[in-house]
Amino acid sequence: MMANCCGLLTSQKEPVPLKSVEVELEVRDHVATVVSTLNYENKEDKPLEAVFVFPLPGDAAVCHFSAKIGQTHIVAEVKEKQEAREEYDDALSSGQQAFLLEESEQSPDIFSLSVGSLPPGESASIRLEYVIELAVQADEGLRFCLPAVLNPRYQPQGSEGGNVQVTSVPASLVPYSLSFSARVSSPRPISKVESNCPLDPLQHLNTEQTQAAVKLAAGHKFDRDVELLIYYKDAHQPTAVVEAGQASSKPGTLMGDPVVMLSLYPEFPQAVTSSVASCGEFVFLLDRSGSMSGGQIKSARDTLLLLLKSVPLGCYFNIYSFGSSYEHIFPKSVEYNQKTMEEALKKVDKMGADLGGTEILEPLKHIYSQRCIPNQPRQLFVFTDGEVGNTKEVINLVKQNSGSHRCFSFGIGEGASSALINGLAKEGGGHAQFITGTDRMQPKVMQSLRFALQPAVVDISVTWDLPKGVSVTALSPPITALFQGQRSLVYAQLTGQSSEASEGCVTVKYSLAGHPSQNQLHFSLRPAEDTGLTVHRLAARTLIRSLEMEERECEEEEDGEVKKKKVMELSVQSGVSSAFTAFIAVNKGNSEAIQGPLVRRNVPTPMMMACCMPQCLPIYLGAPMMMMDCEDMLELNESYCSVEMDSMDMSVNRGFGASPWSSLDVSLPKQPPRDPLLQLVSLQKASGCWVLDPDLAAALGKTSEEVEKPKPASVNQDVWATTLALIWLHGFKMDAQEEWELLAMKAVSWLRAQKASCVKECVEAGNALLGCNVQKDALGI
Repeated sequence: MMANCCGLLTSQKEPVPLKSVEVELEVRDHVATVVSTLNYENKEDKPLEAVFVFPLPGDAAVCHFSAKIGQTHIVAEVKEKQEAREEYDDALSSGQQAFLLEESEQSPDIFSLSVGSLPPGESASIRLEYVIELAVQADEGLRFCLPAVLNPRYQPQGSEGGNVQVTSVPASLVPYSLSFSARVSSPRPISKVESNCPLDPLQHLNTEQTQAAVKLAAGHKFDRDVELLIYYKDAHQPTAVVEAGQASSKPGTLMGDPVVMLSLYPEFPQAVTSSVASCGEFVFLLDRSGSMSGGQIKSARDTLLLLLKSVPLGCYFNIYSFGSSYEHIFPKSVEYNQKTMEEALKKVDKMGADLGGTEILEPLKHIYSQRCIPNQPRQLFVFTDGEVGNTKEVINLVKQNSGSHRCFSFGIGEGASSALINGLAKEGGGHAQFITGTDRMQPKVMQSLRFALQPAVVDISVTWDLPKGVSVTALSPPITALFQGQRSLVYAQLTGQSSEASEGCVTVKYSLAGHPSQNQLHFSLRPAEDTGLTVHRLAARTLIRSLEMEERECEEEEDGEVKKKKVMELSVQSGVSSAFTAFIAVNKGNSEAIQGPLVRRNVPTPMMMACCMPQCLPIYLGAPMMMMDCEDMLELNESYCSVEMDSMDMSVNRGFGASPWSSLDVSLPKQPPRDPLLQLVSLQKASGCWVLDPDLAAALGKTSEEVEKPKPASVNQDVWATTLALIWLHGFKMDAQEEWELLAMKAVSWLRAQKASCVKECVEAGNALLGCNVQKDALGI
């Protein structure tokens, strides 16, 4: 399919314009400023136009874009998108150097950087700056991710839009290097910083350990996302930061007034958070696109096993899976019992990554078209590893249905879109989790199930008590979901001044399980020193996102135009990018006509493996948008990459059509034995009990006779079996307790309902059999 004239630039040792990437991360408590510098050099003998497509976190606020060509320094301005594009084209045609940065219209975490005209032998340095809120993980770490996965696009000189082609580059051949350093400061001591990539040792910069620096070890090839996890002591304390307005901006505007950022952590009573709801409709939506093949689909199947064993009796459930099409196990949600659980698990066990692309919108529409079950709150769990081309449309659909359900989302692997995963959870009033590298999916998913089983927090309100002369304007949308241990950030603009008091107060009220509660925080109105405009820019980003969502919901075109105008005004005023604006920089100093034809080169980004890539995203390249399917990518990879086939588990799936690899003799690895924990869990009944049979004995590592012989005479067989299973979990699998905790609670409830005698004798006999020393009280029976 690929013409020889295109070539795979790196494998042919031809030069590409990008030489190196430098990233500096400045973390202040829960907020980060990221500065990326991209260094280019045109080594060709013709003028060059380069396009570099790259991912950013979906909720990032891009706030600076500049370029340095030789000794000339140009700082970009934010302008309306079409105006910026026209100015860029005009500059190129008149022989001026131009740089354009814009957000993809389909997804807010994809940016396209057009570097413009570079004369032969010239160097250019692009500086991009953005601010972002860092999400709190299940283990209280703050997560920062620098994404690496995106398909490169290459358009040779003279090609028509219909011939836009894609090249994929093995990670080992990525021709540019990455340097990454981070500086962290917080009011609280920094306990540790971890990464999925090799780091130089953490350096604390003061005795209080509230400041630290860390660097990526030398030689990193940017062949995967760079993930950083930052841990503070007492991480869940509420805080407030007041940031001074910009001196050059007009008072009364967002950028001219002080802005306050509140980080809130409501504390829920232990009695409430430890209780588990016995009702609910649980809908699981699983990505079965080709990129989920191998370990990811197996991990998803194991996770669904744990989920189905942990759902309480009395609930309803259904399982959907999607790719280019979608399937569901039941026509509509069914009551959870032994029969329906067994039927679902049989079908889950046969699920493969064999449904083609990543079309999530249609299954969501089908789920929302189903009538809600009275007194069974709907909880939606979405598992996906990829990108979708219509992120905003998907998130908008979830928001429209947010009154009838909660949505919990899981991004699997290096390529999951943060805009999609975070957007689903935010608009669906749920919780987002990312599973990357060697992370186990199960503990994160089970934490979200515990959230889903917690009573819903309702009637949430935020009220401000400020001195006379100071008024407040909320910049964040209303809080719709609160969970134990989860942070909520609230931004507000403070207008006016007070000659008297210098302190404000904010009160958050809510109702939990029928009990009204409130949290109060006093904060100083004096702006914190040396904070720059990070908080203002994040506040502007929050308001821009809300207005963009409202614009899409407008039924009247006129109303939509009003919202769009507000977004553009706010974007230009704050210097923060939006869906309707772009950064444009033109070097008007060089007016010499460009000699020779303009060559377009697209800079390759590393591929993780062609068949595992998310679908290609349409990007503005000055030509009609093109999509490319996975079969094309496989052909490309076969033609231009040397792949060691015998070391890979290559699952060719029917969604791709006739793959060029399908005729190769690929020996698949033998199926590994099932994890002992999952083996035991798979035997549990929907009621919570286990049955005394040879399968249970084998899972416990014993023979049937060894298990049956020590059973106390007066004890029922199922009670004995269930007690043994609980002892085994507590004795051998405490390191995975968060994975089996909910299903163990079901088992304990079942045991209590049996009102069995001789429980103490039963536990003693079980300990003796299994070689454990688990106390009866520890089991909860």
